[in-house]
Amino acid sequence: MTHGFDLDDPLVCEGIVGDGCGGGRIFFVEDAKLFAYDPLTQESIELHSNIDKNVEFISKKGCYIFLKAKDLLLRFNLQKLILERENF
Repeated sequence: MTHGFDLDDPLVCEGIVGDGCGGGRIFFVEDAKLFAYDPLTQESIELHSNIDKNVEFISKKGCYIFLKAKDLLLRFNLQKLILERENF
């Protein structure tokens, strides 16, 4: 557990320092909202509300947070702070 977060939880991921936006922060989904936790300030900020309730998994690569639901991929752009949806 890092800063009280279970990094094995599929709705929690850690930003790697040097991989782009949000390195060193912990990203998580709670109550259909996407949050970023900053371990330096020990504060969480809400990045987006109304995330699909069926999100099963999140991951981060570069400046994108990927949120996977059954038939939907949500991509949150950390530079623009916008959510993009893709059906598949």
